[in-house]
Amino acid sequence: MTALPTPPAQIEPALVSRAFEVAGRLANDAADVIIATAGRGARPEPTESPFDWVTDTGRTLERHTRRILADEFPGTPVFGEEFGEEPSGPPQQGGARFRWSVDPVDGTANYVAGLPWCAYSLAMLDAHGPVVGVVADPYRTQIYAAARGRGMRANGTPVRLPEGGEIRGGIVCTELTRNGPWPGMDRFITNAASAQVGVRLLGSPALAITQVVLGHAVAAVLDDYQEWDVAGALALATEAGAAVLNRRGEPDPLPRDGLLVAAPGAAAEVHRWWLQAAEVTTG
Repeated sequence: MTALPTPPAQIEPALVSRAFEVAGRLANDAADVIIATAGRGARPEPTESPFDWVTDTGRTLERHTRRILADEFPGTPVFGEEFGEEPSGPPQQGGARFRWSVDPVDGTANYVAGLPWCAYSLAMLDAHGPVVGVVADPYRTQIYAAARGRGMRANGTPVRLPEGGEIRGGIVCTELTRNGPWPGMDRFITNAASAQVGVRLLGSPALAITQVVLGHAVAAVLDDYQEWDVAGALALATEAGAAVLNRRGEPDPLPRDGLLVAAPGAAAEVHRWWLQAAEVTTG
């Protein structure tokens, strides 16, 4: 008999409210910086992949985020795109009840090129997944924010996905891995096309998931990512009523090895395309 998952422990409402307010303030700060600097003389340093840049803006925003979080939430570890685990924090999660996860510029290659498609992402997490999450979309002057059990908002306006929805004629978002297309990606695109669904690679995992939350896309499939790429957007997805599934098709608030975020009526079909693509690759 499979044990039922342990429900999330009650979190002090005042703590959630404070985390929500601080995260929103940091998202607004980041949006202003990204708009002011994108595509304007940025000097990227290539790392393992030529499209995985580290920029001065990313480092500056992450330092600012860490400084504010250290003041507001002392002792809570911070994980980030630019600096990994905060040196002053305990190793790994270190028994801490909460942790922060930040990607200061999600979609750095777009940012460097001046393409208007990148984001700032921040989430506070516990053992059960995101507690608070924000995604700043600077070019559309939007701050998307959510807190567990309190719903999701876009610039203060509540957002909730409808239960139904037509897949045909819709869009599915995905992203490349560090090394290029993920195994079975070509087959997945073929499966989607057969169902008259388009596939888009836009260069920001956080914004790919957010498009599902906003109803612009029917699903997002990510085969490879880091926690900070997706944690903020997964908070939005859960609170807006999207299906958040792991590679096996199981509900999971923070999948670790492949994820599917979908409108409720599209989840089963899109997961079937993904599963079939994997079977062709491994068969």
